Amino acid sequence: MGRLWNKLTGTKYPDDRVGPLPHMEVRAALLALNGPDAPYRVRNALPAEKADLVAECEVRRVGVRLKTRMRLIPDKQEVRFLHERWENRSSDNANAQYGRGHAPAVYRQWETEQGPDGKRRKVEAFRFDTREMTDPLQNVVLSAGWTWRGVFKL
Repeated sequence: MGRLWNKLTGTKYPDDRVGPLPHMEVRAALLALNGPDAPYRVRNALPAEKADLVAECEVRRVGVRLKTRMRLIPDKQEVRFLHERWENRSSDNANAQYGRGHAPAVYRQWETEQGPDGKRRKVEAFRFDTREMTDPLQNVVLSAGWTWRGVFKL
């Protein structure tokens, strides 16, 4: 059951050869992911968010907002995370959906164009993979020798 549960929650363990870094270095490394090319922002959590750090991303083009709340547990050398997503596919918010937990997704938009042979075809005009936000977070934690543990409640 352990392997299945880890797969469902997105839990990953560091390589045994990697020694764990101190708590403040892991925190600093996660905050250092902010940059002009990053599609997300990592910040200190607000008290109401019940976390230590939060990574956020909003993709207006497809109506998706992502948030990963992270709690650092120094005694166990693990980061517990909770992924949350809000999808709004309509302008009136009537069909807004909320989801939580590990569920990688790819959002795409297609356009129709005329090819060189004169036939119309669909081409991908936009693509966003949620792993563009979660993988860098996970990689920092694992390379610091900490466990990346998915939970359904922080």
